Amino acid sequence: MSRTDLAGRVVVVTGGARGIGRATAQALREAGARVALGDVDEDAVRRTAEADGLHGAVLDVTDRASVQAFLAGVQSTLGQPWGWVNNAGVMPLGALLDQDDEIVYTTVDVNLRGVLHGTRAAGRAMAAAGGGRIVNVASVAGCIPVPGMAVYNATKAAVLCFGDAADAELAPLGVRVSTVLPSFTDTGLLTGTHPGRLIAPIPPERVADAVVGVLRTGRRRAVVPGRLSGVLVWPLLPRPLARRMRKVTGLDRVFLDVDADRAEYDARLRR
Repeated sequence: MSRTDLAGRVVVVTGGARGIGRATAQALREAGARVALGDVDEDAVRRTAEADGLHGAVLDVTDRASVQAFLAGVQSTLGQPWGWVNNAGVMPLGALLDQDDEIVYTTVDVNLRGVLHGTRAAGRAMAAAGGGRIVNVASVAGCIPVPGMAVYNATKAAVLCFGDAADAELAPLGVRVSTVLPSFTDTGLLTGTHPGRLIAPIPPERVADAVVGVLRTGRRRAVVPGRLSGVLVWPLLPRPLARRMRKVTGLDRVFLDVDADRAEYDARLRR
């Protein structure tokens, strides 16, 4: 598979102020890309951009006008984006029937509508400029239904299917759309949870390396770590086998049994 040199290319990372987004931006900078960070947290994106020597601006991925304004700012400051990483996401946890309606709506807005807005805005600009690459950060949770994160599961499954369909449609225009599916990652999204040894979180830098690799190759999908690629067939498992595997790995309870440390993340999500 041929590899594209990222040196000098403009790449956008949404949700870039912390976690996987920040690690991805740093990895892209090391690869020679000109990186633009977007994040809804104005103070955080400013601090991260200044600390890492990158372009940063406020971006609310749930607001189409904000996405367009952010894109215009990148174009005027750095130039036309060749790459766009839809990374912004939120992960509420808890029993489905008890979750607050506004949290449910926010999850759908950020995780799915945000990807739609970013892909459509970037896709139009890239098609007009002759091509580019879009990477959507989904999750293995898009393949593995887990108690305590049903809404998150739904949004990430949608992102996976959307990416494949968008790639098929936009490829003739020179725009490729890929999907990266990280396993549970050691970021603020896991605050208050206690995954067992079999589902130990991976560092965000490992996901960042995968995103950079997909941007270089245009690969359609990448599961991180690669040894978990079998999750792509999980939806085909018989119910009894899937139930047994959730129990053995601890996935049957880990996202229902969260502790008080989760409160800070939940409060930030509500804001």
